[in-house]
Amino acid sequence: MIIHVLTIFPDMFEYPLHQSILGKAQERGHIDINIHNLRDFADDIRGTTDDTPYGGGCGMVMKPEPVYKAVDYIKEESKIETENISVILTCPQGKKFNQDMAKKLSGKHVLIFICGRYEGVDERIRNLVDMEISIGDYVLTGGELPAMVIIDTIARLIPGVLGNHDSIKTDSFFGPSLGYPQYTKPSVFRGLKVPQVLLGGNHNQIDLWRKKKSLERTLLRRPDILKN
Repeated sequence: MIIHVLTIFPDMFEYPLHQSILGKAQERGHIDINIHNLRDFADDIRGTTDDTPYGGGCGMVMKPEPVYKAVDYIKEESKIETENISVILTCPQGKKFNQDMAKKLSGKHVLIFICGRYEGVDERIRNLVDMEISIGDYVLTGGELPAMVIIDTIARLIPGVLGNHDSIKTDSFFGPSLGYPQYTKPSVFRGLKVPQVLLGGNHNQIDLWRKKKSLERTLLRRPDILKN
């Protein structure tokens, strides 16, 4: 998968996207992440990417010209059919991100993220966008952090990124319930013991216990998932 991110703060992505699993996935060629500075596509020498809103009001609005130029440039360079490219705007007004959306996006060949900023984007930018995504009902200073969250979630679903691809099947939200409790050594820690069923080696009993605990945890913490 090839991912492009359009942002006015490219340095924000330098460290997080090159650590741990994401860093190794890029080294092995499973995913290619490209960060583009929107100021490089501005019309003036100052690299202006925002301006005052028509009609008045506080704050600034992201200009359409740099975003259009950047998206056009990436599409021309990619030489990939349009149906295999998704342009995503990270903004508070978008559809709330979930695991099902991550699964669908992981099947795309190219993703282009537009990171919103300031009071929002010029409405005409939305004509470029296939999907608007929010990571929750709160407002951040910009769309960079949501883009990182979405990229991390999608990357885990790409074959070869995780050492054992089957491990994602036990993740919370991958199926219709939350993940079951996990334990590691020591078997007793400060008087807290690992459940005996996990020490016995009977995999049928372990599977049954895990399914039961997964459903119990979902019922107590997120009953809305079971309703869906």
